[in-house]
Amino acid sequence: MTAIRIDGKAMAAEIRGEVGEGVAALKAATGMTPGLVAVLVGDDPASAVYVRNKGIACDEAGMFNETITLPAEETQEELLALVARLNTDDRFHGILVQLPLPKHIDERTVIQSINPDKDVDGMHPFSTGLLLEGNPRFLPATPAGVQQMLVRTGNDPAGKHVVIVGRSNIVGKPLAALLMQKNPGANATVTVCHTGTPDIAEMTRQADIVVAAVGKPQALTADMIRGGAVVIDVGINRVEDATRKSGYRLVGDADYEGLLEKASAITPVPGGVGPMTIAMLLTNTLRAAQFAAGM
Repeated sequence: MTAIRIDGKAMAAEIRGEVGEGVAALKAATGMTPGLVAVLVGDDPASAVYVRNKGIACDEAGMFNETITLPAEETQEELLALVARLNTDDRFHGILVQLPLPKHIDERTVIQSINPDKDVDGMHPFSTGLLLEGNPRFLPATPAGVQQMLVRTGNDPAGKHVVIVGRSNIVGKPLAALLMQKNPGANATVTVCHTGTPDIAEMTRQADIVVAAVGKPQALTADMIRGGAVVIDVGINRVEDATRKSGYRLVGDADYEGLLEKASAITPVPGGVGPMTIAMLLTNTLRAAQFAAGM
């Protein structure tokens, strides 16, 4: 058995097309153009690439978008003042403050300063509360992308045992909350493993679906899953590779090559979950504009 490769690029393109149709319909009905602003503080290369790709995707979908780039030495007070201005700027229905922020800025304070109606990253405590309640307005982009990958490939998590390796506020916790809800595309039995789990492999071998979001290259290996399990790899890590011009290559948190002959389906890195995150960010921005229009 060779695992089916879940093509995140193709799926993300499909979703962006759906968003584009929604944007056109909103413009026709209200004259409103959904707008997204991204705030980038510092010069983190990965963040810069993500924000640039976000802008390209917005353009393709017919959305208004702008990127505000600030120096790494920007103070927290200045950043909070900027967010306050964007909260009242009617051109923007979504605000994305790109993480990570420089160490002298408290990320939690900045996230909490965003107007919940414009929290298209789904990380504000208000958004988190609605998610836990089972009535979300904006789903966190990466967990929402994982859910869509499962549903659109015929691997609906309903009734399945999903094991998530990693408990971050960006992926692990919100994904667990999303998949356990009594909603379409959810209704799973969810186990979350982390650094306090005595034997992670014992847990992952029981799973129908394993989500690797631990932040360690190729940490999930073939001996850690049962035959036929679905593997969703959220991680992206740089490892040294002297054969590459860059001197490195990108790998996930799962051993892709080792898992190919044991999993039934698996996401590659790159080209898996990553493109889906941007697609779901655009989905949330459209929803925010529709909400602002009273739709």
